[in-house]
Amino acid sequence: MEQEGPISYARTFVRMLPALLLAGGACYDYLTPSEFTAAPFFTAAPLVAAPLYSRRGTILMGIATILVVIAIHIRLGVVFDVDAVTELATVVTVSVLAVLINLLVRRGREELASQREIAEAAQRAVLPEPAERIGGFAIAARYEAAQAGAFIGGDLYAVQDTPHGVRLVVGDVRGKGMGAVAAVAVVIGAFREAAEQEATLEAVAQRLERALAREGTRRAGLEAVEGFATAILAELPHGDGTVRIVNRGHPSPLLLYPDGTVRTLQAREPALPLGLGELGSWPDRAEESEFRSGATLLLYTDGLSEARDAHGRFFDPADRLAGRVFHDPAVLLATLAQEVRRHTGNATTDDMALLAVRRPRSSAAVSDPM
Repeated sequence: MEQEGPISYARTFVRMLPALLLAGGACYDYLTPSEFTAAPFFTAAPLVAAPLYSRRGTILMGIATILVVIAIHIRLGVVFDVDAVTELATVVTVSVLAVLINLLVRRGREELASQREIAEAAQRAVLPEPAERIGGFAIAARYEAAQAGAFIGGDLYAVQDTPHGVRLVVGDVRGKGMGAVAAVAVVIGAFREAAEQEATLEAVAQRLERALAREGTRRAGLEAVEGFATAILAELPHGDGTVRIVNRGHPSPLLLYPDGTVRTLQAREPALPLGLGELGSWPDRAEESEFRSGATLLLYTDGLSEARDAHGRFFDPADRLAGRVFHDPAVLLATLAQEVRRHTGNATTDDMALLAVRRPRSSAAVSDPM
């Protein structure tokens, strides 16, 4: 937030630059002998206006530049001199070119806006916002693209209420672009089907493994060899104050307790990411932890934990959240997103997916988190 002032001033200056060039050229021609010329100023003004102004603004800037040049030539009495005519012809030509450039820039912006809308629609179709309450839990999800206006990436999340409890997945598919989105769709599609059908979380993980392996063999080239995804699978059984976790090479989730205590759910037996099962056989084993009333489970991708500041220091969510209490998962995620932007100086380099689940606090809640 501290950078908004300087950025705003810079934008204002850039938008004023064509007018400043025109005024500077006029002053230069007025204050210097006739053998000196401000032609560079006059040719630059409409060209600079082309990508900044509307079509009308660019035309008006070109006309203003032409009129200023004619007025200066009249004052100097050189209207019909060869150099004066050449300068005027140059300014007219540049002004016409500036209008054409403006048309091309506007068309490119419209096409880019259309592509972004398509990308956003694809992203939202693959990653629909979960309901605020699922299976009695308060839910919030957030996707933060590394670059403003970009929506395509490989981070994913999904929440589903099943006969076995509320099941969740947060993951990060290798790569970017539509290929990553296709892999995300495969993982989420497999998760939604397996979450309903499989009796155990371990079996769900194996279904995702097979689905991503099939997707990898379907692709050609490098993706067929190196396609993989890190993922966290979680299960919240109905009427049971526990959470079960299967970690497939993903950053460890956090449990935030009502008294501000933060616990990292480290995997005792780390497993390979999804899609790399051929490299070794590590059987999936769900690890169970107490998930008491009023507590919040936070799952995230490495865009959060590997965000760096100007000195190369990582953002540590456990350290940042220790001692703080959030009653609303959406507020928690909004706060994290804001603090990551502040930590990196708005220079994040990786997308970030966040998912928070809060168990409602009951009158029988126990204050001791351990």
